[in-house]
Amino acid sequence: MPELIAPTVRLHPAWLEAHAEWGSGQHEDGFGLRPSDEVDSPVGFAAWVARLTAQSDPAWAIDAGKVPCAYRWIVESDRVLGGIALRHGNSDYVLWAGHIGYGIRPSARRRGLATWAMGRMLDEARVLGLDRVLAVCAVDNVASAKTIERCGGVFEGIRDTKFGPVRRYWTEL
Repeated sequence: MPELIAPTVRLHPAWLEAHAEWGSGQHEDGFGLRPSDEVDSPVGFAAWVARLTAQSDPAWAIDAGKVPCAYRWIVESDRVLGGIALRHGNSDYVLWAGHIGYGIRPSARRRGLATWAMGRMLDEARVLGLDRVLAVCAVDNVASAKTIERCGGVFEGIRDTKFGPVRRYWTEL
């Protein structure tokens, strides 16, 4: 049975296995991974997990235009299957990237994990007092669009971003 957990250094080898499955690049949506993050070494991985933990605190001292973000890993039997993030607030970044972002490693797809995890994060959004959340996906990402729609997302339209056109969905809470 999968579970959502906060990022932890305990799963460093399992996370690296998932990261390798995605291939090179910083494209694991929902993990908060930046190009400058060094995650291969235990020290670098611990620093990255510490940053994610700090950003998850609603009282996090943030820079202008940034918002706290709760990161969760989708884990089953100590195997990292994916990640999901919930951004709190409505900064300019959130209004183009969305409140929720997620990614499922290729070998764990088509099991309903993204739908399950998004449902849990919508519960967290309610606890935080959000009235509605925005989720976006690439125009050609049919699986993600279906996931968002299964979770109550209502299609707003397509907008261009610096990463290409995205489908925008709002979910009322």
